[in-house]
Amino acid sequence: MIDVTLLGTAALMPLPDRGLTAAYLECGGRAVLFDCGEGTQTAIRREKLNPMKIDLIALTHYHGDHLFGLPGLLQSLHVMERERPLYITGPEPLMEMIRPVAQLTGGTCFPIMAAQIPPEGVSMQAFDPAWPEKARLTPFPTKHRSPSQGYCFTLDRAGKFLPEKARVLNVPVTEWGRLQKGEEVETPEGIVRPEQVTGPPRKGLKFVFSGDTAECPALTEAARGADLAILEGTFGDPAHEEAADRYGHMTFGRAARTAAEAGVRELWLAHFSQRMEDPADYLSHAEAFFPGTVLGRDGMRTTLAFEKD
Repeated sequence: MIDVTLLGTAALMPLPDRGLTAAYLECGGRAVLFDCGEGTQTAIRREKLNPMKIDLIALTHYHGDHLFGLPGLLQSLHVMERERPLYITGPEPLMEMIRPVAQLTGGTCFPIMAAQIPPEGVSMQAFDPAWPEKARLTPFPTKHRSPSQGYCFTLDRAGKFLPEKARVLNVPVTEWGRLQKGEEVETPEGIVRPEQVTGPPRKGLKFVFSGDTAECPALTEAARGADLAILEGTFGDPAHEEAADRYGHMTFGRAARTAAEAGVRELWLAHFSQRMEDPADYLSHAEAFFPGTVLGRDGMRTTLAFEKD
């Protein structure tokens, strides 16, 4: 399963009840932090999350409201005597942008590693072997005023283990667990592979985090079939579509239209302009495209679980 906590829902400026952009994803006891706006480490503590579990910080772009919380968080991890490497990823030019952040942080007792993730994605075990084998993170390009990207986190699920097939192949019961973990097993009759004793792959889990972006085909494709998509809704009123285009953002309606076209299961809107006093006043503009749209709030959390067999 995947646990997601939305830590900040404000755009540009923090408000008393809206911190700046960040979301925390936990899976198998390890975590990814998506963006790190000002106040992120305070939000992590408020929600009783563990910053030491974070293996990767995935930045969508390099505007201050998405990364000004980074030096403080890194410094706190140093005070907590972290030893494992902490990886940071983002769009190019990653190294050029991360270097000043590291300088602001000062020395740390753990390595800070820049990790450029290829377009085809990467297994999360590249950052720590404790991650589930089938956990994967894939970046996708978005449309903003500066180089930007969103992220798709997937947790695939193997086919159901079929004991009758294992018996036919004379696999000892004591070795079934290895096959269920995806390992090959050697028997007197030869090697037995997991796919020989499982049914077809079952539906996995998919989470998408957009960061700042205008409506674009890459986002729609990346979000296709997602169990949860957190998309930006900087502007609530469709009268602000021209401004959304100019600054590389989405209105509630455009974000909801993206979710509908992508066939996502659940949509959370976030990244609300500070000029939007109450986002609920504009919810109907999203519901016209995607009924059941949820207005994100700081501290909102959910658990994504596999469908029952």
